[in-house]
Amino acid sequence: MRADYRELDCSKKILVTGGAGFIGYHLSRRLLECGCAVMGLDNMNDYYDVRLKEDRLSKLQDFERYKFIKADLADKKKMEEVFEQYRPSIVVNLGAQAGVRYSIDNPEAYIQSNIMGFFHVLECCRHYPVEHLVFASSSSVYGMNKKVPYSVEDKVDNPVSLYAATKKSNELMAHCYSKLYGIPCTGLRFFTVYGPMGRPDMAYFKFAKKIMNDEPIQIYNNGDMKRDFTYIDDIVAGVVRMLDNPPLENEDGVRYKVYNIGNNQPEQLMDFIGTLEKCLGKEARKEYLPMQPGDVYQTYADVDELVKDFDFKPATSIEDGLGAFTEWFEEYCL
Repeated sequence: MRADYRELDCSKKILVTGGAGFIGYHLSRRLLECGCAVMGLDNMNDYYDVRLKEDRLSKLQDFERYKFIKADLADKKKMEEVFEQYRPSIVVNLGAQAGVRYSIDNPEAYIQSNIMGFFHVLECCRHYPVEHLVFASSSSVYGMNKKVPYSVEDKVDNPVSLYAATKKSNELMAHCYSKLYGIPCTGLRFFTVYGPMGRPDMAYFKFAKKIMNDEPIQIYNNGDMKRDFTYIDDIVAGVVRMLDNPPLENEDGVRYKVYNIGNNQPEQLMDFIGTLEKCLGKEARKEYLPMQPGDVYQTYADVDELVKDFDFKPATSIEDGLGAFTEWFEEYCL
């Protein structure tokens, strides 16, 4: 662990963009339970059922120290107003247009949210200085890389989706702003995050719904795929450790760093589906299909830097993680 490591100071104001989203909800809840003041910002778009976002939000609004702001990252004037009024000490940018496959048919949404929106976040952090900007990147930046496990030292110049390209662009933009304006920035490459109150567009959520409705599930590349599935509580625990620990200056004098947050243990897709079937107590009808555009064969996180700097490594098994997900799913969705 870093010699200068500090526990989170809960007196600081934390802005979480994408605050009604899957990771945003769980992170905000953890911070609120620790006593932090949290401002959640979200545009509440209808990429998936807004009712789930509203349900997450209603749980957060039970906390006295939570403030919700409905706003779009692409609205520069509104973003400036938010920073002017609330003056956050720490910003966690989780707001983005998500989804690899959706980006194939709806590219403009990714430019508006992930490029212009992130530019506005950076500009606000420049003009209303913050102690630390933590932002979501993605394992998708590794694209067609063949070397595994994926290391933050690897080149990531071969994206296979516009979503991946926007996330790599975010890393480059953050580095530039850190160098030019001294903004301490940490980028987080998340690896296939899953768990209760998750996103309905994710494969595991779709599988669960179809299995329970006796509908066939679509399995791409004939099931020959591997994913480094990472349980939501592990993601949150890692992020919380980083918030009050902005990067130190590197050899170029830039306070910028990127980490992988993954389980460091890729699972065969068919094993993951088998575990989900056991948790649901029902076998899936299966439809095998070729690889989809934008997909990659496997993801596998090298988390050595995460362990070295924060003495932390995700460790929740898919049995435990899917058990918790299906317990929530059966109560919420059925």
